[in-house]
Amino acid sequence: MAKCAFLGLGVMGYPMAGYLAKAGHEVTVYNRTAAKAEKWVSEYGGASAATPREAAEGAEFVMACVGNDDDLREVCTGTDGAFSGMSQGAIFVDHTTVSSMVTEELAAVAHDQGCGFVDAPVSGGQAGAENGQLVVMCGGEQAHYDAAAPLIDCYAKLCKRLGGPGAGQLCKMVNQICIAGLVQGLSEGLAFAEKAGIDGRDVVEVIGGGAAGSWQMVNRYETMLDDKFDHGFAVDWMRKDLKICLATADEVGASLPVTALVDQFYKDVQKMGGGRWDTSSLIKRLKAFD
Repeated sequence: MAKCAFLGLGVMGYPMAGYLAKAGHEVTVYNRTAAKAEKWVSEYGGASAATPREAAEGAEFVMACVGNDDDLREVCTGTDGAFSGMSQGAIFVDHTTVSSMVTEELAAVAHDQGCGFVDAPVSGGQAGAENGQLVVMCGGEQAHYDAAAPLIDCYAKLCKRLGGPGAGQLCKMVNQICIAGLVQGLSEGLAFAEKAGIDGRDVVEVIGGGAAGSWQMVNRYETMLDDKFDHGFAVDWMRKDLKICLATADEVGASLPVTALVDQFYKDVQKMGGGRWDTSSLIKRLKAFD
């Protein structure tokens, strides 16, 4: 059993930290809204800290799941940041989806002070976090990954190292690029079925087990047909992620024409007031612009 800190108790971090506690690890949590941390402690035990630094003091592993590059820098190196509380040999595991640039930057800072750093963005959404069934894509030194993997396994169904620092974030970009195109294709297909006068549920029953099938189809077609989007991965978050993808594509010389187009479609959804809707709300845009 390890002594851990978990920074960030949003819809993902809250249950992830909970799985660490349920596995028997000693967990101290930090959240910008202290009441959320206190609620977590009342549910899972452990302790809460007023700052990332206090949470990280004495911890062997420090996990984080925050919002974006700036949030991650703040909890790592800002005033009372976690790095200032970490001991030599401790390992920082970042589950935030951020740019590979900030990952490489913070990994270098951690290295200079004798700490490890594993970038470990996740896929599986809120349901995956709550059910302990996340897919975790990792980057970092092999020894650091090997040490952290047993803890990550507490809330993951699959965890794999892709390479050095930043490799996990690059893999997450591929994940989001693929999802963007899939969701738009599914939205168009279901909207087309409705216009053509055939039942979308019957269509999915027929094609879902064939070449057109996907996780998005299996898990989202019913709520899409029912016009329900108050769940899952929010459009605002997806646009943040796609911005990272598109910027990185420019850096490496990759072409992402479909991703760029779908990003603009999500911008339309935001204008419709759907920033917090699930990403499958692209079908709502199609109907609105019909």
